[in-house]
Amino acid sequence: MSVVRKMFGALKRLYGYFRAHTIELGLGIRVTAAALSALVIALTVGLKLPLWAVLTSIIVTQMSVGRSLKATRDYLIGTIGGALYGGAVAILIPHSNESMLLLVLVLAVLPLAFIAAINPSLNVAPVTAIIVLLLPLMNHNTPLESAIDRVLEVTVGAITGLMVSFIVLPSRAHSQVRANAAQALDLIATALTELLAALTRGRDNETLHRLQDGIGHAITSLQAIGAEAERERAAHLSKGPDTGPLLRTTLRLRHDLVMIGRSTVVPLPSPLQIRLAGPLARVSEAMANFLHSTAVALRSGTGAPAIYPVQTALKLYGEEVAKLRQEGLTRGLPGDMAERFFAIGFSLEQMRQNLRDLERCVAEWADVDPPMRGKKVIDAT
Repeated sequence: MSVVRKMFGALKRLYGYFRAHTIELGLGIRVTAAALSALVIALTVGLKLPLWAVLTSIIVTQMSVGRSLKATRDYLIGTIGGALYGGAVAILIPHSNESMLLLVLVLAVLPLAFIAAINPSLNVAPVTAIIVLLLPLMNHNTPLESAIDRVLEVTVGAITGLMVSFIVLPSRAHSQVRANAAQALDLIATALTELLAALTRGRDNETLHRLQDGIGHAITSLQAIGAEAERERAAHLSKGPDTGPLLRTTLRLRHDLVMIGRSTVVPLPSPLQIRLAGPLARVSEAMANFLHSTAVALRSGTGAPAIYPVQTALKLYGEEVAKLRQEGLTRGLPGDMAERFFAIGFSLEQMRQNLRDLERCVAEWADVDPPMRGKKVIDAT
């Protein structure tokens, strides 16, 4: 009985693992289907080297349809350009001996490598030129035949990979934007909590560096997936709101976090800590909860959460700061400390404005109107 329970537990964990990596599993299935399909088609039409068709199909089958579109376009353009140029050089310049072969190789590769360095999307062009130039030495074809064969093989592989991306468990970049944006917002919320807590207990730099690195990676991935999503929208392959506002708002929140980080290098003086510990804790909790709730809303497609707790907490914080100034507790602060102290309030206000923009962005991505929409909220201004 214990063996059965262990097997059941192992299967449950395995199911949970694959369920957490459905996008990656889908990619693995698509790549396998693309490779098998390309090989069958290449053998059916009698291509001389089915290997290139299979490899091309694997290369152009990407994580999303938008990325597959770009990979297919770049690979086809690079292959055709490299084949035309490499074939022309091989035909126009005789290379019957090794010295001339080396010269022709330089003339074929150098210009294309320079172009590929300027435009990385054409990095397959030098490889194609080399294949067109050197392959006839092994199979005794003419350079023209080699160029034609190469283009045909790549075309079969590229079209096969693209069709598989559309048909077999298609993954839209537009839906991936939700998950990546939600991940970035969760990381921003966690980092914000750490930064504001540093004003009363000091900073955990190791934790903050880890969080900041994670946020940077998440933002970079989000920008890349956003570009793929817009490519899908332009090709009418997916429907939904423009990804630009959500991406720009997330990036601005990241900038707000950087500003807050610069303002919280050292803790506040003890008298200010005692007075502001409670208001800062409420601001931190309200903002973090809003960011986490917004991440959940993005993943589930529900309405944006209510932002009024953030506005209320900032209003109370602003009132406490005003009392401190009236009592003269900020007059004796050193210049650098006073600058950081007032920068905190400015940064939090900037974040409040960007959180309101985030609320509008998430509402556009939702299937229902956000809670509190149309209801009166407290404005910190």
